[in-house]
Amino acid sequence: MTARRYRISHRTTYSYDEDVSDSLGIAYLVPRELPWQKVTRRDLALTPATLDRTEDLDYYGNTATYFQVTEPHQVLDILATSEVEASAQEHSDEALAVPWETARPAERPDVTDAWRAQDFALASSLADQTPDAHAYAAESLSPGRPVGEAVVEVMRRIHADFAYDKTATTVTTTVDDIFDKRAGVCQDFAHLTLACLRSHGLAVRYVSGYLATTPPPGKERIVGADATHAWAAVWIPGDGWLALDPTNDQLVNDRYVTVAWGRDYADVPPVKGVIFTEAKTSTLKVEVDVAPLA
Repeated sequence: MTARRYRISHRTTYSYDEDVSDSLGIAYLVPRELPWQKVTRRDLALTPATLDRTEDLDYYGNTATYFQVTEPHQVLDILATSEVEASAQEHSDEALAVPWETARPAERPDVTDAWRAQDFALASSLADQTPDAHAYAAESLSPGRPVGEAVVEVMRRIHADFAYDKTATTVTTTVDDIFDKRAGVCQDFAHLTLACLRSHGLAVRYVSGYLATTPPPGKERIVGADATHAWAAVWIPGDGWLALDPTNDQLVNDRYVTVAWGRDYADVPPVKGVIFTEAKTSTLKVEVDVAPLA
């Protein structure tokens, strides 16, 4: 498989109106090593610097960076940089053609990783399997329909039926909220895909990462104008995970860089933590750049 190379910069800056005496955090900012993705360089820098940091793999194999900054500060800057080679994933036409009912992990004890996939068929806090989600997916999951065809149709319908609107939702938006507003962002559309397909017993995981964007014709790339991205991946028995991007109505390809996956956004936010401070106000600034390399 041919691969595309990218240099990624992801800067997160927290600013406070008073000193923070102690900041404890977890960051999911290191891209994963995968059969279709190779990380050739990566670094994570904290300002103020701290020696109290460590890395570990979480339950799903994501790299989690734990840190504590005890030097008083009014600005915390977290800069993650990496270089990645990404290829398109390949899937078997035969595997995608099986009836969707037989792609449910609970029905496939004969498949080695079915027991692990089952975790992604269960409801989670941000992807609740609501009646609306079940009914919405049922329109595409007709009896005996090929799993690949059915889940791609759900992706395309979500893209068509829900508007992209950065002002419509927040990181705590529920599936009911998404149906009510008929709008959201990539995170919401991923959660909606999870809720719809999981409600019928399919295993679907939430994936966070980056999408290399292309500037309009005649325009130069604007450095730092990219953003984090989210999509969904459906378990296909014996053939891995079929990654779907309902935000852009396409299968995930070599323009995507995978950082982490979990049951939903709450498992793998870029940065989360707690602080000790008397500050009354704070601001958050995020700058992401995904630059193609020759």
